[in-house]
Amino acid sequence: MTGQRLRQVWIIARLQLSRVFFSKRSFWVYLLAIFPAVIFFGHGISVQIRRARFATVAKPTPVLEAIRPGDTADDVLARAGRPMSDFTFRRNPRGRDDGPEMRRMSYTDGHRVWDLFFESGILQSANSRTLIDLQEDRRVFATVFQHFYLRGAIFFGCLGIFMNLFRGEMLDKTLHFWFLAPVRREVLLAGKYLAGLIAATLIFTVGAVIAYGGLLWGQEPSQTSALWRDYGATQILWYVASAALACVGYGSVFLAAGMLLRNPIIPAVVILIWEGSNPVLPAMLQKLSVLYYAQSLAPVPPLADPYAPALIRLLMSPAEPPSAIAAVAGLLALTAVVLWLAARSVRRLEVNYGTD
Repeated sequence: MTGQRLRQVWIIARLQLSRVFFSKRSFWVYLLAIFPAVIFFGHGISVQIRRARFATVAKPTPVLEAIRPGDTADDVLARAGRPMSDFTFRRNPRGRDDGPEMRRMSYTDGHRVWDLFFESGILQSANSRTLIDLQEDRRVFATVFQHFYLRGAIFFGCLGIFMNLFRGEMLDKTLHFWFLAPVRREVLLAGKYLAGLIAATLIFTVGAVIAYGGLLWGQEPSQTSALWRDYGATQILWYVASAALACVGYGSVFLAAGMLLRNPIIPAVVILIWEGSNPVLPAMLQKLSVLYYAQSLAPVPPLADPYAPALIRLLMSPAEPPSAIAAVAGLLALTAVVLWLAARSVRRLEVNYGTD
């Protein structure tokens, strides 16, 4: 493509950007992008409330750390005072009513929670846990990112953005103005794709960064500082790269579908089923999916469902994920093929508003 055509591509993209960003058909895309951030900021607010409540009943850390199995409940109460929660019940094996009395007390120092389990008044175990677990929350974020953000938000967001680049113009009866412009149709296709790609990438990468910020907001400052020193910034970059790569792939597919098909529901459902069944497809077919390449860049694996049936776990065996370079190259190649087919089709595209 010559320099003149590249300038034409950029001019078309620049003209399309305001339509993509501010179209009424695109406003719901912002809600999809920001929804995970709402979840994690809500989680952070919940943690802050719990932390403030626990601070009012906090006990000195050395006192709680000195509690050992074998202590009696009276000894613990004498040293540590009134617990944050106190629950007594009776274990009745095999329907008997004379089982031993069980008791659970919980204490906190404002940062950790101690769960004490008594049997017949004797402490059997003392388990401590942090009020908020950064490592566990990172896995939750990875699960939300891969199962909601990549498979849901970016999928439907790109559907809304890229489908409307040609289909929306047909519905508004304005596509013929573009076809009358003195530019090749392939240049028009490239300009529209570039506009949609800039918009989708900006919306969803910023949404991913804000959601990650919500994840870190409620954490312990010491854990957050340690994360930033080790790999925090790198993880954000990988999540951003994964979201951007998904926009590249889904954008090309939905742009071509919106240009070639009058009813966007049919290709959307077909692609959704194909992407959703990706984990159970043979390894070779998995590589024909946008999701296969995009999720391979995510830095943290999602949480596995321990209650899933064995047959489902056996079927859902993803293919060996590609390296970062292979993932980017593979999806760019897939996108190039789709755009090449779309470019060949756009030359024969005829505008007939009467049939839309």
